[in-house]
Amino acid sequence: MDAQSRGRADEIDPADQWVLNPRTGNYELRLGDSAAHQQGSAVAAPRRAPSAPGKPTAPSPAVPRPRRGDAPPGGRRGGRSRKGGGGGGRRKKALLVTSGTLAFLLVGGAAAAYFYYDHLNGNLSVTDIAGAGTGGFKKDQAINILVIGTDKRSGSGNEGYGDKDSVGHADTTILFHVAKDRSNATALSIPRDLITDIPSCPTKQPDGSTKEIKGTNGTRFNNSLGQEGRDAGCTMRTVKELTGIEIDNFMMVDFNAVKTLSTAVGGVPVCLEKAVDDEDSKLKLSAGEHRLAGEDALAFVRTRHAFGNESDLDRIKTQQQFLGSMMREMKSKETLTSPKKFFSLAEAATKSLTVDQGLGSIDKLTDLAGELKDIDLKNITFTTMPVLDNPAEKVKATVVVDKGLADPLLQMIRGDVSLTEVEKKEQAAQEAADADAKAKQDALLQGNRAPAADVRVSVYNGGGPKGSASTTLNWLQNTKGMSKASNQGNAPAKVGATQLEYAPNQADQARALADALGLPATALKMGTADASAKTPMKLTLGPDFQQPGAPLGAPVPQELPKDVQQAQADKAVCAK
Repeated sequence: MDAQSRGRADEIDPADQWVLNPRTGNYELRLGDSAAHQQGSAVAAPRRAPSAPGKPTAPSPAVPRPRRGDAPPGGRRGGRSRKGGGGGGRRKKALLVTSGTLAFLLVGGAAAAYFYYDHLNGNLSVTDIAGAGTGGFKKDQAINILVIGTDKRSGSGNEGYGDKDSVGHADTTILFHVAKDRSNATALSIPRDLITDIPSCPTKQPDGSTKEIKGTNGTRFNNSLGQEGRDAGCTMRTVKELTGIEIDNFMMVDFNAVKTLSTAVGGVPVCLEKAVDDEDSKLKLSAGEHRLAGEDALAFVRTRHAFGNESDLDRIKTQQQFLGSMMREMKSKETLTSPKKFFSLAEAATKSLTVDQGLGSIDKLTDLAGELKDIDLKNITFTTMPVLDNPAEKVKATVVVDKGLADPLLQMIRGDVSLTEVEKKEQAAQEAADADAKAKQDALLQGNRAPAADVRVSVYNGGGPKGSASTTLNWLQNTKGMSKASNQGNAPAKVGATQLEYAPNQADQARALADALGLPATALKMGTADASAKTPMKLTLGPDFQQPGAPLGAPVPQELPKDVQQAQADKAVCAK
């Protein structure tokens, strides 16, 4: 069922039933005669007897809180009950909603009755990604969400957009990195025409089985989704191979999301330096400022002949401008205090979303929203994977990674370095915390060293050059006399940088190994519990590892190279 045909025309708009209580800051259900009249023949929920003045009304113990899938008391499942506080009562929720094609939105807290909450849960589509991600974001770590917009033409009114039979490729892809301290975020766009390698992908089938889809070398990035039956988990795996960044979760939508979300928010402001008349996207606008919604909004983000040099890279810039404007609109007072806009957005967003199991409920999306809600828009940076025209082509149609610019950019993201300035107070606090952490880390290298023959370590390759674990084992055993080292092959997951994990009672072994390999203090990860006598330490070689005995990769850059494209979410920019 497409996004425009769900629900019933005779259902009451939830925005008509909820009003903001200025004393509490919560939305509250207010059913007047007009609302009751609109429900017509719907079965009314029994009313409670008035409570004594000054005493709160308690829910009846005879009415258990409904489970997901149950119909609410006095109404059909998905309908609008006339009972405002029964069952579990009101829940305070912050909803993170997304248009993967062009919108990553944050909506602040509001109250919702249990039946509407369950209704929103039912709107979500959930995909089993067969272990492609980390299993889900964590509150005390940096967060990496892959936002995918497909070119799938599902939904009423989308048949005329190009390939109406498209299976849905990765048309627009944004890696959204949220800093560990939640002070900033980076949105990295990945061009759809980038030539890259797509790894083999285990993909869940409708019957519950898993199919291994063979990898492909030297193909367009957008083929990581849809082609050969690949799902979003395959796009996650491709991004991980491309960037060295482990993805926590994904969110995906198709064309309808741009139309419904832009309409729900009341239109998205855009600015044009020149008039546009694009026959392909049907975008026709005069120079100056406009507020776009629905079909006009979709045409704006799809056009590639109206701006710049008519390339997909210029379209990415236009999309980032649109996304920044939509985020500013979402964070505006007019949106957050409008019941109609809030509930329209909640409906549009959840109907548009396909997510992995780690984000497969309003509860989980709410937890994610809680992690993101305090990030100032000026500390959110949009950037694009640096690329060059494909040198193998005479007629330039695809691009390849510009490693000279991409490597430092990706190092900064992996190293959790902000691409924009954070407030001085936050920056000072972070610098103090970093200095304290460095002092504690450096202290790990102070103390005794174990004899080489006593060093027990298992070596894994977690992103270093091919064969690194084997080469390092031979070097440790034959050059450094560490005969108790062993090669464990590839690590279960790649790491951002080389690391040595060890127990407190293995500290002398860790220092000896660090001396031999030239490991910095930051590579040492000491656990909390002692290990048994013959338990080995765990050395995982990362992308900063070149060869045994050589210094690890250069320190993480602290500033973005000047030629890397970037834009801040708080700034309005005119398309040109």
